[in-house]
Amino acid sequence: MIRLPILAAALALEFAAAAKAQAQAQAPDLNGRWIVTEDVYGSALYGSLKLTRAGAQLAGEFDGDSLTGSVTGSALHFTASDAAGDTSVVEASFADGRLSGSVVSTDGGDRSHPQHYSFTAKRAPARLTDPPRRHEFVPTTFYRQFSALTPSVLTISPGDTIHTTTVDAGGADASGVTRVLGGNPQTGPFYVRSAMPGDTLAVHVVHLKLNRDYAISDDRLVNRAMDSRLAARMKDAGKTVRWRLDLDKGVASPEAPGPHTSGFAVPVHPMLGCIATAPAPVGGAPPTGDSGGFGGNMDFNEIVEGATVYLPVSVPGALLYFGDAHAAQGDGELTGNALETSMDVEVTVDVIPGKRPPSPRVESTSQIMAMGFGGSLDTAIQAATSNMSAWLSDTYQLTPTETAEVLGAAAEYRISEVADRNAGVVLKLNKTVLAGLKRDRE
Repeated sequence: MIRLPILAAALALEFAAAAKAQAQAQAPDLNGRWIVTEDVYGSALYGSLKLTRAGAQLAGEFDGDSLTGSVTGSALHFTASDAAGDTSVVEASFADGRLSGSVVSTDGGDRSHPQHYSFTAKRAPARLTDPPRRHEFVPTTFYRQFSALTPSVLTISPGDTIHTTTVDAGGADASGVTRVLGGNPQTGPFYVRSAMPGDTLAVHVVHLKLNRDYAISDDRLVNRAMDSRLAARMKDAGKTVRWRLDLDKGVASPEAPGPHTSGFAVPVHPMLGCIATAPAPVGGAPPTGDSGGFGGNMDFNEIVEGATVYLPVSVPGALLYFGDAHAAQGDGELTGNALETSMDVEVTVDVIPGKRPPSPRVESTSQIMAMGFGGSLDTAIQAATSNMSAWLSDTYQLTPTETAEVLGAAAEYRISEVADRNAGVVLKLNKTVLAGLKRDRE
């Protein structure tokens, strides 16, 4: 015979276990990656949230900063912080598959003036497992801003390939018909599924094919490239130069050469002057003649067939733009316009989740290349060096001293751009130099 107190205790334990099991079954699944939209004084900012739940405890990252916190029912509380002492205290709730709540953000150097704003978050879409697709896209509209607010022209998935065309920097197409006002009009933007802020968009340049027999440039050097004496000699220059593209021979030559350049010709070297992801909308949309951490009008003459361009993702879907095709260009784009032409373009895209470069990077079969931009060449070389240092630290876990050893012995610098608002510098390393380093992580 079972005594009543013992039976009651057993039933209580059973009921407690059942209640705990029911509570766990009803607890929201918070694990995984979330796309965050922050309303900061009326401006939309995009960010990322990564949550790992273990019972009532939360861990993960909020906009790249480590977080710890707890969950009670559908209510979340966590604090994210970085090495500089900046903190974000978040109160949120989960309902209908979404998170919403408030953030108190405090600058470690000014703790007396915290910022208060609200946010919502939705789950990051999972990467599709469907076979990669090839998209034939015929553009009808071209854009003159790298805007996060422009509706996408096509939605694609990681692994997909786009085959399309561009107009030249003046807005003329393969037939020489002007389709849009000049200023580096862009094809796109293309929305890439599963790409979210904090990721990297990898753009593999598969084919670049010239699709007409002429290009245009200028006959005057840009101011940044001239001293006062050379500028005085150039005072009567500033005319358009038309180039004949011999597609069979693969060379370009002036249609109306001067008395000393009648035999001058250069090999064609098709390249993309512009390739970008949309920057966050809070800063305004930069024009397509500009460059920066998002990419843009980089005018780097090694963005050619076979190269891979790594771009930071700042908005959901990345929003990929490209254009400003050049038949050839010397370092720096010294005349302000290279051999501007239209082109057939084929690229394949991929997404590297959870990693975001500080500025664009380029990889070829033989080199890795870190780009830097700034108002002066000094600033640009600093940005390029910092970009490469971060790449080496992330990929090879090099210490600052080890980074200095590698760069001091093997760095190569190229001036990519001096024609526009930002100067561009590229730091290059040969992969043969890196072969002896232990690659700890991708």
